[in-house]
Amino acid sequence: MTSDGPRPPPRRRFFGAFGQRELKGLFWQVLVVGIVVAVIVFLWSNTVTNLSVRRITTGFAFLGREAGMPIADSLLAYNPRDSYLWAFVVGIANTLRVAVIGIVLATILGTVIGISRLSANWLLSRLAAVYVETLRDIPLLLQLLFWYVLMQALPAARAAWRPIEGVFLSNRGFILPAIPIGTPQLWVLGTAVLGLVVFYVIRRRLIAQQMRDGKPRPAWPFALGLLVVLPAAVSVLLGVAWTIEWPELRGFNFVGGLTLAPEYFALLIALVTYTSAFIAEIVRSGIQSVPRGQWDAANALGLRRSFMLRQIILPQALRVIVPPMTSQYLNLTKNSSLAVAIGYQDVVSIANTTLNQTGQAIEAIALIMAVFLTISLGISFFMNWYNSRIALVER
Repeated sequence: MTSDGPRPPPRRRFFGAFGQRELKGLFWQVLVVGIVVAVIVFLWSNTVTNLSVRRITTGFAFLGREAGMPIADSLLAYNPRDSYLWAFVVGIANTLRVAVIGIVLATILGTVIGISRLSANWLLSRLAAVYVETLRDIPLLLQLLFWYVLMQALPAARAAWRPIEGVFLSNRGFILPAIPIGTPQLWVLGTAVLGLVVFYVIRRRLIAQQMRDGKPRPAWPFALGLLVVLPAAVSVLLGVAWTIEWPELRGFNFVGGLTLAPEYFALLIALVTYTSAFIAEIVRSGIQSVPRGQWDAANALGLRRSFMLRQIILPQALRVIVPPMTSQYLNLTKNSSLAVAIGYQDVVSIANTTLNQTGQAIEAIALIMAVFLTISLGISFFMNWYNSRIALVER
């Protein structure tokens, strides 16, 4: 037998725990990051040098100056003597006004069209298919221009169409009755929103208790108290007057009520109809992803088709529907920038006017990018949170 001699000491790796493969990966990462930083520094220094040669000032100090631009249709109060900063805020509000309402309406319409495509009624399903295939294949800009030209071709205010009492449609826009909203009304609405949040929490606890002991607990008393009685009590205590303001024709225009300008109305219709065609296909594919056995089991229990769809099929289909639906919400929000083509003054239009008046091109474009990035990240965060709440949890 040969005795083993003393073992040589283990070879130490360079930089401790890093091996040759790790060192190569670290080297290439540092190299790539260094190149990116160098390119950014070069572009920034080159931009600053060219701007200084042309005597163009940089920075956001111009936001405090008087804007002097008119904004015809604004959700917030605005005067041309206000600053550029407030003009940007008004533009952001106009963008959100289109995006939020458009997302809600496109979701409702797209869901209805998607379910209609699966209807047993041949005519209804074919009409839904024609709707989807037609609107998806026409560019959004063309649809937007079509609706805007159609709005301009409507009769003048004196000959406005009146489909129902108090509602007018003319080349001045879509005029509706409205309830004036002031500070007291906002308090009541805030109370209703707070009651809705509290009711959501209570309802979840009632469902959790029912899952533990099997005893159903009615939620309608809480809904009645939080959503009806509580706001009504606040309204009575504050003495809020809920009066309807009816529009009426005076001279060549309408006074009172709520006026949706032709530019806003055309943009909203184009975004809703175009996006709803894509949402319809998402809803259809989500419903078809549910196994057929779920339908057969529900039919065997004698459940109504509407109840079956609402309580059994759609909750399971949401796990397939929500991720691509997020992309459509983002597309609708970003497509709202096409408003500049018809003169609706959203944040892009106001930024373009600011750029022309001040010459602050980089700052104006940076503000547009920051606004859409913030809105898009907010939508993505909410939809990802909702998707995680409805995801299947394996035991």
